[in-house]
Amino acid sequence: MELWTSARRSKVIGVRAVLVYLVLLCTIGVESRKSLKWDCFEHAAVSCRAHSASVSDFGGVGDGTTVNTKAFQAAIDHLSQFSSKGGSILYVPPGRWLTGSFNLTSYFTLYLDKDAVLLGSQDENEYPLIEPLPSYGRGRDADGARFGSLIFGNNLTDVVITGANGTIDGQGELWWTKFRAGELNYTRPYLIEIMFSTNIQISNLTLIDSPSWNVHPVYCSNVVVQGLTILAPVRSPNTDGINPDSCTNTRIQDCYIVSGDDCVAVKSGWDEYGIAFGMPTKQVVIRRLTCISPTSAVIALGSEMSGGIEDVRAEDITAIDSESGVRIKTAVGRGGYVKDIYVRGMTLKTMKWVFWMTGNYGSHPDNNYDPNAIPVIQNINYRDVVAENVTMAARLEGIAGDPFTGICISNVTIGLARNRKKLQWNCSDVAGITSEVTPKPCDLLSDQGPGKIGACNYPEDNLPIENMEVHTCSSMLVT
Repeated sequence: MELWTSARRSKVIGVRAVLVYLVLLCTIGVESRKSLKWDCFEHAAVSCRAHSASVSDFGGVGDGTTVNTKAFQAAIDHLSQFSSKGGSILYVPPGRWLTGSFNLTSYFTLYLDKDAVLLGSQDENEYPLIEPLPSYGRGRDADGARFGSLIFGNNLTDVVITGANGTIDGQGELWWTKFRAGELNYTRPYLIEIMFSTNIQISNLTLIDSPSWNVHPVYCSNVVVQGLTILAPVRSPNTDGINPDSCTNTRIQDCYIVSGDDCVAVKSGWDEYGIAFGMPTKQVVIRRLTCISPTSAVIALGSEMSGGIEDVRAEDITAIDSESGVRIKTAVGRGGYVKDIYVRGMTLKTMKWVFWMTGNYGSHPDNNYDPNAIPVIQNINYRDVVAENVTMAARLEGIAGDPFTGICISNVTIGLARNRKKLQWNCSDVAGITSEVTPKPCDLLSDQGPGKIGACNYPEDNLPIENMEVHTCSSMLVT
């Protein structure tokens, strides 16, 4: 498989020539007799672009009060003509750029300067209403339609959202207040949502105060999310960090997340709607993630997992003051499966639970779910975990008559807090094995004795997304 496919081979030579020319200009600097100044900037991306523009060229004003929704959309619509001519990049200069929702295009890069702040409008009219996701059947907050995300894309190819650690500020506090008061008729907007698309990169940005979820690739393939700082108050509602949803081939790495909900939540549809849509999330790599989430999980699998979740690999995970390490959330009526999950190298400090599996999560979209749709949870592997100041080692609750099976936990040392629970392993309707785990696990996870650490093997092969190459791209603007 070739990920990040370039334009047709006949066009590649011409595009490369343009890019080489841009690099030379950026290297030596150019200023014409008419005093046109050429500003150049570099960034790392899977695809470089031949054409560039600034949102300022389309009437954008970065004063923090002028609404720039039309300017962003006009710029992107103009640049869409270059999708088959080497692609394009839209530069967001220093400033505070107030905007509502806008739509991206294919073969396109949105780049935020290090001093650029994209401010999400708090005006509901700046967010168009869109249909609920077919695998959910309704909005996550309310029945019916939902607000479009601040940055939105649908049916796209080769999209990069990046910057020099520029900021996207969702200004979510007003949205949270309305949500808690029951004053919203529709589901809150996300900061970034990309649907039915392939070859997506979201990187090197700071995202703060999203109205709800921060990054939501859904029905996508070949997705890279890296170098993000995501910040929200730890009691803000549903401010999940990164939620790959019915996606194939996703890589999440080098991210720092402080959240009012799960830092990463892997999803694939909700009850009968997710079962009918039938699109799993699979081939996910999560590495070098740091998370703070006192009321939620570092990595959650579910609870919307009705299309299935499989082959998720997480390593080098750090958590501080979080509720649980890796949590599986499901319920009768979900159907689907969570299988072939591999986690190694977690360092956890101040946790309520290290391991948590829930088979009675509830939270259904409506009363039409199938009570005979029982989720299958199997082949769940954890190894090489060190935790300290932990209240309870594990809470593992399967489904009566349909236990969670194939659980393997090895080489785990859990230091307990002063306010520790008397019962450290609370297990029901689960089956598996353990080796060299402290404190001693429950009897349903039979101790294999020392020297069996290899029992919970982590795959040695690479997923296709791990072979993705990042280039240093040079872009040029006339100012």
